[in-house]
Amino acid sequence: MAKEASGAYLAARQARYDHDFTAAAEYFTRALTEDQSNPAIMENAVVAHVALGNFDRALPIARKIEADDLRSQVAHMVLVSDEVLQENYDALLNRLEDGRGVGQLADGLIAAWAQLGQGDMSQALELFDEVAEERGLRSFAIYHKALALASVGDFEGADQIFAGESDGPMQRTRRGVLAWAEVLSQLGRNEDAVAQIDDTFGTDLDPEIQQLRDRLAAGDKVPFSMIGGAADGVAEVFFSLGRALLSDTSEDYILLYSRVAEHLSPDHIDAVIMSAELLESLGRYELATAAYKRVPRDHPSFLAAELGRADTLRRADKTDAAIEVLEQLAQTHADQPTVHVSAGDLFRQLERFDEAAQAYDKAIALYEDRDADQWFVHYARAISFERQDMWEKAEADFRRALELNPEQPQVLNYLGYSLVEKQSKLDEALNMIERAVAAQPNSGYIVDSLGWVLYRLGRYDEAIGHMEHAAELMPVDPVVNDHLGDVLWAVGRKTEARFQWKRALSFVTEDTPAQDIDPDRIRRKLEVGLDQVLNEEGAAPLKVADDGD
Repeated sequence: MAKEASGAYLAARQARYDHDFTAAAEYFTRALTEDQSNPAIMENAVVAHVALGNFDRALPIARKIEADDLRSQVAHMVLVSDEVLQENYDALLNRLEDGRGVGQLADGLIAAWAQLGQGDMSQALELFDEVAEERGLRSFAIYHKALALASVGDFEGADQIFAGESDGPMQRTRRGVLAWAEVLSQLGRNEDAVAQIDDTFGTDLDPEIQQLRDRLAAGDKVPFSMIGGAADGVAEVFFSLGRALLSDTSEDYILLYSRVAEHLSPDHIDAVIMSAELLESLGRYELATAAYKRVPRDHPSFLAAELGRADTLRRADKTDAAIEVLEQLAQTHADQPTVHVSAGDLFRQLERFDEAAQAYDKAIALYEDRDADQWFVHYARAISFERQDMWEKAEADFRRALELNPEQPQVLNYLGYSLVEKQSKLDEALNMIERAVAAQPNSGYIVDSLGWVLYRLGRYDEAIGHMEHAAELMPVDPVVNDHLGDVLWAVGRKTEARFQWKRALSFVTEDTPAQDIDPDRIRRKLEVGLDQVLNEEGAAPLKVADDGD
């Protein structure tokens, strides 16, 4: 039995390392049955269950941790959220007073919302003000204070904070501006609300902001919907702190914050999408797909969620399911260019270039109708044309992309490299690639292109340094190693050239695009040398170099 428990624990640790929360929850729970008071096992079991959103299974373990007088932040998160949902604010305030809360960043804000939950608004405002005096917490505190005021109908007070007339200025965030717009609408100031949206977001609005703006512009009195009570307020604490911590800590830790926010406020769609994005980043594609699917069809963020779901299905190698999602969106959201761009990107990744080009056609037509040319879509369609040997169309799109974004290094590099491969306009190609290298000097692909165009121009001695640098930047790329082999051969370093060709072959996989490299050609170079291969292909011979070895 001890061996079985040990095996479960080791399997659980590996699952946790792999961010396989489903397996971790199962194995840690199994290990816990054999070692019921092990602090590490209990802690990890709670983490796994919270990461899955299984608070009903996390709660009894969290209670056991506290009963054993152990300190665990994640257990406290679970217990805090349970007390909020039970509206047991006395217990929650006692917990925070005893130092059994979530931590310094969150506890003061949670206490303020707990006071509001008890109906003591004056005490809640005092606590928000106290938190605002703490270093680094002012923006959080005044944001939550404004939300609290709005939640009880004090829209004038909330507006003063959002506007910076009291407690401000406040850092503008997406959710903050949405909340302020609703506050202004409640005050009968829809024009001011529209102005704030336009000033903050410009004209490129996501569906949720666009829907709100349309309602405001139509004169609707939009209700304040972001916070309905203390539970929503505490959910916002976890969400806003999680967003703030994203750049400073690990994604699996931030996931705990977004899951608590979801648990406290199931309608907090931003928290749901945040969980989905974190799970996708952690490689847990099935869990991410399930999270994206939780966004209701009638919510403005449904389109973004479905695009996210299609991407996670693709990453999980469920390409047919991903295509099905995008095909459905192409019917229900046919007027949204991003749907067709996403479909084009997927088809392009699958090397279904004709279908990719057709999808990009639809996107470009929609963008042109809206007078919003997008360089990337022209660039992506150009690649799709180039891969179908439709060079005239490809070149036109590459050049259109450069008109829209003149010094874009990816476009400069791709067009320049393509011209080199076609032995066309080599001086212009060299100029393009040199500009791309100047913009991104540490891009292995672009440095490789510079070395390759110099090779094509017969400037082998100049090419060799760039090709060697490209191989340093991308040591396992088969194309770069193959190119380096050719340049080494051209300068007479034939033993080294054969070594690089062998390296290139070793890095070719079934996922290497067939258009990028020809393994049989590399094998032939190893057999007879580059000069003979060029002769067999009817290509111009290399310029004479020292025949060193």
